[in-house]
Amino acid sequence: MPWRLSQTEDLAQVEHLLRQHVQSSMFLLGNLLDHGLGSGARHGLTLWQLEPCRGVFGITNSGMVLMQAPDATSREWQAAATLIADRRLSGASGEAAQLRRFLQVTGLDQVAARKDEDERSFRLELSELVLPECDGTTLLPLSAIPRDTAVAWRSAYLAEALGTPVDEAAVTAVKNIDAYLSRDSHRVLTVEGQPVAMTGFNAEVPGVVQVGGVYTPPHLRGRGYARRALALHLAQARARGVEQAVLFTGNPAAARAYQSVGFQPAGAYGLLLFDAAQTLCISAQSQEET
Repeated sequence: MPWRLSQTEDLAQVEHLLRQHVQSSMFLLGNLLDHGLGSGARHGLTLWQLEPCRGVFGITNSGMVLMQAPDATSREWQAAATLIADRRLSGASGEAAQLRRFLQVTGLDQVAARKDEDERSFRLELSELVLPECDGTTLLPLSAIPRDTAVAWRSAYLAEALGTPVDEAAVTAVKNIDAYLSRDSHRVLTVEGQPVAMTGFNAEVPGVVQVGGVYTPPHLRGRGYARRALALHLAQARARGVEQAVLFTGNPAAARAYQSVGFQPAGAYGLLLFDAAQTLCISAQSQEET
């Protein structure tokens, strides 16, 4: 078996590997920073590594598969699948080429999915942040607006961006907003006291933030509110020592907004979310090296 279960004493070398590919490793890094190994939390990780730590492969307690193994072979991806053959999966994500190879050799690319997309990835050195004109707007903590408004916005985002069924989105949104309020990870842009856009960091490790969950209600779009919210939030992060921001998006309008504040293209990131009714157990089968 080419993969070995990671132990606490391995975390320094695992972090070193992930930092070398930080653009597509933020979920792994953030989960390890928040929970370490062996946590019972929803996002707690079980992690394996290719020796001599040239790749990592993991699964969260919620069934999300995460990976960072740039030179893994098809045979090694197939071996990785056997490690989670008894686990129920909710989805998988990672650098796009790696994810596609893993899905292909395991047959998971044939499973019905609510979202299956390779999105454009972007990176910004915060020293190069371009601040737009923000007169007349104020950036506030998420706690400054009614919780019901934040939940409604998050629910709409989940349904629109991730294909989450409406009933499930409403339940998940409540959990998400409570987590954001607890972590103080999200901000709201207001105009004349009215909330117009939300932005946030869905992962953060020392020196780097990953932008996520940027949302403007449909009737307020096209006015640059999300761009202003994001830029002001990144300026706050820069002021406390954060040096770099990363993100990924499949929305062309969002991509243009991100590039307008300085983000540069940086590859692609794959995201697969299985249909709730299709969450499955893998039965890994041996395949020849391709």
